[in-house]
Amino acid sequence: MFATLLPLFIAVAIIGYLMAKPYWREYKRDQLRSLPFKKQWRKIIQQRMPYFRQMPTDLQLQLKQHIQVFIAEKTFIGCNGVKITDEIKITIAAQACLLLLNRKTDYYPKLKTILVYPSAFIKEQSQLNPDGTIYTKRVALSGESWDFGKIVLSWQDSVHGAELPNDGHNVVIHEFAHQLDQENGKANGAPILGKGQSYQCWSKIFSQQFEILKRQAASGTPSIFDYYGATEPAEFFAVVSEVFFEKSKQFSQEHPELYRQLTNYYKVDPIHW
Repeated sequence: MFATLLPLFIAVAIIGYLMAKPYWREYKRDQLRSLPFKKQWRKIIQQRMPYFRQMPTDLQLQLKQHIQVFIAEKTFIGCNGVKITDEIKITIAAQACLLLLNRKTDYYPKLKTILVYPSAFIKEQSQLNPDGTIYTKRVALSGESWDFGKIVLSWQDSVHGAELPNDGHNVVIHEFAHQLDQENGKANGAPILGKGQSYQCWSKIFSQQFEILKRQAASGTPSIFDYYGATEPAEFFAVVSEVFFEKSKQFSQEHPELYRQLTNYYKVDPIHW
């Protein structure tokens, strides 16, 4: 009798575990968010992120709560001699969590590991020649987002991006925007939109602006956006996300419709910071 019912018991236990797991995870996150934020962590944010003091108090609190969950759930690994410290964790987590404010979040669910190099790292990339042959070249990267649970960052560039909040370049924001884009599959410039947002409208506006940047890149016409955003839609979304947080006033003036799409998506308006 027991042997006959054993598979049923196992099935019920598995189903119960799967149903309870999200609630247990949220309970643990609530516990983390309720913990006092360490004074030394706050000092790191104030030192490394000068615009933190400009943010409204409620967003500062949200950011600190998100940081506590983020650090508890993600694994940081130092590469090429980097020793992982609270300074590294907090500096990276604070920038990554800017993208999660004011909206329901699962804290980059695919991401498990953050690899930190001291500076730009070398990667071999294969490319296809027009004649069909494949060649390999070595390129220096400041960051890279993989869709199987890893992000690679240059610590030097991560610090630089945080300390210069108005230059429109931030490698952490760029790579974590890719993670948002990858939540529903391969990065394609269309992340999971919130309620009230239209994929049709998003696609129309982003496609128009992407084509404009491609023309500007081809002609050398100055743009608020880095020409790297003209390489593909996924890079365009990551690049405009950097500028959204770092040059919000100029962005809103020059590209109001695109800015409105990002304001609706990120649920914040950095102009008011």
